[in-house]
Amino acid sequence: MEKPNNDLSVFVCEALKRDISRDRIREVLLQAGWQADRVDRVFEEYAEIDFPLPVPKPRPSLSARETFFYLLLFVTLYISAFNFGNLLFIFIEQAFPDPAMAASSFDWISSRVRGSLSSLVVAFPLFLYLSRKIANELQTAPAGHSSGVRRWLTYLTLFIAACIILGDVSALLFSLLGGELTVRFILKVLVVGSLAGVIFIYYLHGLRSEEQIL
Repeated sequence: MEKPNNDLSVFVCEALKRDISRDRIREVLLQAGWQADRVDRVFEEYAEIDFPLPVPKPRPSLSARETFFYLLLFVTLYISAFNFGNLLFIFIEQAFPDPAMAASSFDWISSRVRGSLSSLVVAFPLFLYLSRKIANELQTAPAGHSSGVRRWLTYLTLFIAACIILGDVSALLFSLLGGELTVRFILKVLVVGSLAGVIFIYYLHGLRSEEQIL
């Protein structure tokens, strides 16, 4: 995240000391050519509290602990989504077998099911635990909402989910135009689109809620 200009920060601090309203300060800075998002980030450094001097907010700091928990949270999310989707794919393939392909051996199917179930049983409860733990910490320390690691990984997840949705829709249209649509294919497209869509909507809603808090 781009850091606010020191001159801008000093100016805002001095203006607040003189009891000038935030709206007036913002208006003057925008007239002077400052970008609105940079001005808003400087205002976020100071709490809106009735006090003779500007009261600074605590700044979030990057720590190894924070990085570890957020990386583990999103990795377990990816593992859970992938393996849940893989299980649904297996059920679809068994319910609507492709006659053009040779019947898969029972051992190979069983191995796929065991692999996905094992990963899901380990990763999903850990994801739920970390989500709960981080949510509780954010309630006690709201400054964590502006964590750089959290926001980068969230936007990365949104980007990945958006790319999957675009690819999913493109594949559907490609098959539709080629007259190659089957129930099996449509169900797989719905599985991929639903998983990516739920993740995208959930984290996009979270970002919007955090912006209201900040």
